[in-house]
Amino acid sequence: MATTQVRYIVRDVGAAIAFYTEQLGFDLVMHPAPPFAMLSHGDLRLVLSAPNPSPGGGQSLPDGTAPEPGGWNRFGLQVDDLTATVDRLRHAGARFRGNVITGVGVRQAIVEDPSGNPVELFEPIVDDARLQ
Repeated sequence: MATTQVRYIVRDVGAAIAFYTEQLGFDLVMHPAPPFAMLSHGDLRLVLSAPNPSPGGGQSLPDGTAPEPGGWNRFGLQVDDLTATVDRLRHAGARFRGNVITGVGVRQAIVEDPSGNPVELFEPIVDDARLQ
């Protein structure tokens, strides 16, 4: 059961569903309309919204500012073998922001979904950095 929700703005909900389910192991919870889908991965619920005029997460602000994908805020997914995961994703055509780096307690890489939203993949190198 998900306990945390993140919303990503995506250009193509169908392409995002394929990326997250086929490449990162998410489950599709629902896709009731073309501009909206809900996925899950353990405790995380990922809501995908395409910019659209309907009420909801993809709706423009009153000043006309439209939601768009990208930026640097991201969620992280722990993986058992970062090198193998990165190799598999690169082989599948995924785009990365740089190469694998070693940070404080983890090795990490940032992969982009089809709309350019970042997802941090990390492999703990110290026990305190490991998710339970």
